[in-house]
Amino acid sequence: MELWQVPLLFSRLPMFPFFDLAHYVTSVMALKEQRGAVEIAVRSPVACWFSAMLHCFGGSVLSSLMLAEPPVAFLSNSRNVLLASSVWYLVFYFPQDIFYQCFAFLPLRLLVAGMKEVTRTWKITTGIAHADSHFKDAWLVMVAVGWARGAGGGLISNFEQLVRGVWKPETNELLKMSYPVKVTLVGAVLFTMQHSQYLPIARHNLMFLYTVFLVVSKVTMTLRKAAASPFAPFEAALDRMFFGLQKTPSKVKGEGATYSSDSSVCDRWSSEHQRDDVKKRQTKKAE
Repeated sequence: MELWQVPLLFSRLPMFPFFDLAHYVTSVMALKEQRGAVEIAVRSPVACWFSAMLHCFGGSVLSSLMLAEPPVAFLSNSRNVLLASSVWYLVFYFPQDIFYQCFAFLPLRLLVAGMKEVTRTWKITTGIAHADSHFKDAWLVMVAVGWARGAGGGLISNFEQLVRGVWKPETNELLKMSYPVKVTLVGAVLFTMQHSQYLPIARHNLMFLYTVFLVVSKVTMTLRKAAASPFAPFEAALDRMFFGLQKTPSKVKGEGATYSSDSSVCDRWSSEHQRDDVKKRQTKKAE
């Protein structure tokens, strides 16, 4: 096998069962590590299972809603649903929590995290191809559906939290995007450009390069326990370039204070003027 054939063979990798299994393990473990998730698992296993399925198949649910398809279509894939349900049961209810502790071991955690990022690439490309079959050459639709398919679990996190009885609208991903949601959006744009032949690169080469970037970034962030996005310097530069002329909150607040003080001065002046008029009328009546 020659070196140039590696990306082509990589693009033909089957996701089931090993890569899908890694995706389910990582997603359900992330759910268990959220505050209150274990208590919900004890109090309401059905709500916990439904929440876990949203973590595992959130991309399929959201992309189906966007394309006016049944959001329960993922349930038709009984093989994957049974695999994800088995992982959910083992993570939450295995005796002595051995299954979770096993995959929480750092080398295994890095392995499944890297494999999960591989599935992200496949989900983006599948979503873009599916959107193109419904809306031919509608690149905005392809970007949106590819983004939803690859990062649906994060984009519908508020609904998933609501299933567990938690309502935190301030955690909306559109208000403050996490790194997986951001990198999926970048990937959706790149693969849409390649699909529309605006990016002069073969699909399998782009899949290979993008996946390598995802895996390296995820492993590095996990080892450093860093929550900061690698895109932060670029975001800051773009923010200053395109939105730097906008008024900062402190300036707006200062202007509001100045306006309120000016208003109070005007109110005092008007009240004093009214009192003077009353005194003049009373003096005329006395005369």
